[in-house]
Amino acid sequence: MHTTSLGRLILVHELAFLMLVFLVGMMGGASAYFWHQTSEESVRVHQLLHLGDRVRSEVTRQVQQLIRARLMRDATAAVSYMARAREVDQLFNSMRRLGADRAEDQAIQVLQAQYRVLQRDMNALFSLPLERRAGAQVRLLDPRFAAAMEETFAQRHRQLVHLMEQKATRLAQRTVTFRRWAQVLIPASLLGACLLVLYSRRVLRRQFLLPMQRLKEGSRILSSGRLEHRLPSGGTEEVRELTQALNDMSGELLQSRRALVQQERQAALGALTPVVAHNIRNPLASIRAVAQLLSPGLDADEFAEGRQSIIDTTDRLSRWVNALVSYLHPLQPKPRELPLVEVVEAALAMLRDRLEGRRLVLLRLGWEQSLRVQVDPDLMEQALYSLLANAVDASPEGAELVVRLSEEQGQPLVHIRDHGPGMPFMPDPAADLSPGPSTKRFGTGLGIPIASKILQAHGWELRFQGAEGGGTAVCVRGQARTGYDQGMNRQENSAGATHEE
Repeated sequence: MHTTSLGRLILVHELAFLMLVFLVGMMGGASAYFWHQTSEESVRVHQLLHLGDRVRSEVTRQVQQLIRARLMRDATAAVSYMARAREVDQLFNSMRRLGADRAEDQAIQVLQAQYRVLQRDMNALFSLPLERRAGAQVRLLDPRFAAAMEETFAQRHRQLVHLMEQKATRLAQRTVTFRRWAQVLIPASLLGACLLVLYSRRVLRRQFLLPMQRLKEGSRILSSGRLEHRLPSGGTEEVRELTQALNDMSGELLQSRRALVQQERQAALGALTPVVAHNIRNPLASIRAVAQLLSPGLDADEFAEGRQSIIDTTDRLSRWVNALVSYLHPLQPKPRELPLVEVVEAALAMLRDRLEGRRLVLLRLGWEQSLRVQVDPDLMEQALYSLLANAVDASPEGAELVVRLSEEQGQPLVHIRDHGPGMPFMPDPAADLSPGPSTKRFGTGLGIPIASKILQAHGWELRFQGAEGGGTAVCVRGQARTGYDQGMNRQENSAGATHEE
């Protein structure tokens, strides 16, 4: 599959925007150049027409001046006549400087040559003596005389005017054509610029933004612990390389986690094997010993006692196996919000008969606080029941059992204090509790480990310490709401990984 690097993608965008700037600049430059050239050409054409009209007017005045001078027999009119002739020559010089092509120069030269012919005739008429012109006065008074003198010049002037008017017409037509094309080209250029921007944005979004968004979402999934998730490949070469690197890293981490889980399982089984062997071997030895004592010669009472001993031992072994299965089974808490007092009271309700049977004094402290927690009520009641049952069984008859609720830095606390002889060992919940020995006749040694496992699944903490004056103090520390949510996410990820194995 063809891939594009980020540098090439950026280059495409830069070229696209440069092309956009070029198109806009080209349209602006072409418009400015056209209007500049058109304006200059229009000014030049109108100047030539204006100068031609002035020449035509000056020649007419010069002829009229000649006629008036001859009719009035004014010998001093020669000075003004020559001055007007020089002015006409200056006008022709200006017209020739404005000529832009051969046709214009030729038309101006023809008009000027015709003026020279007319000027020669006027000079000849003007230089004749006055006495010889006496008979010509009647001819000078005839309007057709002046028209006849200017007829050829007037034709050449009309030719020049016609030529310049043609150029002015073509210039106007070109202006109209440019305006028509501008009405098409300018919107087309703007449309092309918009399409170029949209295309550039689409390419950038498809090749970089969307792949980076998918990479971000996939990274969030990986960071949540779902290492089996694979990031989709796509986008630029750099994004593909980064995606492949993250996929390789998550695969290696997944393999490492599986290996670590397997090692932890092996270590847990290694630590659990002696406990399992001890808790199974001893009941079996007891059953074997009692069975050996059961002989046909025993009386009914001894036989019944031996039979009951075997049944009790078998029941104890069955309870221990059930507790062991509960301890090893993965937990999937289903939390909901409820008052902490309600959870503790539910656990105490299951111990009411045992409390009354041992005549224990239950002291409730902190019940007036409105502490609310997010827990699975069934599992949390089981955990608190195990801790409270240990405290009840450890307390002597008539002793005081203290259950206190409090809050510290937004975390709910449950304190349990008994006045018994103390625990034969001090569990360490931070060291991944394993089943310990039990001093109770029908105990399994798994009550505290199961309680610790349930609390850990909720993100809670469990601490034991010897109480002053004898007995045991148990502290259960819950999490604040935000901390609880994070702890539950970690527990779900861990449970999901264990279940996958």
